[in-house]
Amino acid sequence: MVFDKQLNYQSVLDGLGSGILIFDDEDRLVMENLSARNLLGADLKLIRASGWAAASALFNSRTNPGTETADAARKRALESARPVRFRIYRAGEYIPCWASTVYATSGEAFTMITLEVADWSAMTDLLDHFRDEVEHAATATMGHTKLITNTLKSPKKNETTEALGKRVAGFVTLITTHMHRQERLMKLFNRLELIRTGKLAEMIRNDRKKLNLANFIEDFIEGLPEVTLIDPETEQQDYRARITSSIPDDLMIYAPPGRVADILHDLLRNAIMYSMKATPIMIMANSSTGNQSVQIDVVDEGYGIRAKEFERVFAPFERARQPQIIGEFGYGLSLYLCKQEVEAMSGKIWFESEEGVGTTFSFKLPQWRDDATQPSLSSPSSID
Repeated sequence: MVFDKQLNYQSVLDGLGSGILIFDDEDRLVMENLSARNLLGADLKLIRASGWAAASALFNSRTNPGTETADAARKRALESARPVRFRIYRAGEYIPCWASTVYATSGEAFTMITLEVADWSAMTDLLDHFRDEVEHAATATMGHTKLITNTLKSPKKNETTEALGKRVAGFVTLITTHMHRQERLMKLFNRLELIRTGKLAEMIRNDRKKLNLANFIEDFIEGLPEVTLIDPETEQQDYRARITSSIPDDLMIYAPPGRVADILHDLLRNAIMYSMKATPIMIMANSSTGNQSVQIDVVDEGYGIRAKEFERVFAPFERARQPQIIGEFGYGLSLYLCKQEVEAMSGKIWFESEEGVGTTFSFKLPQWRDDATQPSLSSPSSID
């Protein structure tokens, strides 16, 4: 296909999904696109009238302490040939943005601001799940409570105390299952909310510290009995006995311990649920080339993932359709959250799997450096 040289630049910009604002060297807004008009609404009239001064005031409102301002991002973009990332607050959420410099054929420098339009369908779906789960749990719990009351008031004729206890215990198990699912869904909701509001990066920045990975993993495994990883409806097992680790003593990472624990809980939950209960699960780690990062692997010998299901693994509310997986209760959200959280820590996550052989989930996190020049959170997925 021959490119139409007469294609209008404005029509190209209007065809982009991200909002675009372009300012000249006199701070005037000289071009915008349809997505920017939809995103900024009436505020765009002020920016047209007052230029960068109005845009800066709008973009810098409600900026968190320590977060780069739009002015600083623009200045850095003009001084370098690379786009600079920042974010703005609008309509109750933080929007990722880029500032970059583009040049006219005359050599004049323009500033292009790109406003990413977030897709929060995952949040909408989660709210729908949460509402349905709460309604179902409330109705079911009330029903089970009445059954317990009636059972205790009017036991079956000649029923032994042991048999009565088993019947009541069955109802209590059902109630426990509903409460566990609500609690788990609420935790997922809280993690997703941190991403939506832009608070995750701030939390990571405040909580990250030097961690000896071997000691951290040892404490993590010892604490597993206190965590309900598996849905109560699933046949209970001593999954801690299946988990072993192989971590060099001198590996140090720079990360928030709570986030790392959440990710490991999610990866272990999948490994336990989607493998036979007699098979081993191994947590391994090693330093990457150049000592820039540490790779952590969670290895199982489970059912594996079909190749045609690979693209669904990190998608929100998507679960593999294999019989062994569909039969287990889950929301299909934990791996999506793991990916967002690992990338927010300047890391990356991936997996390798073969159906019938097993799966290895791997993620890299920044390695602690004694020179005190720790990696920034400004460049997600900066680890190779």
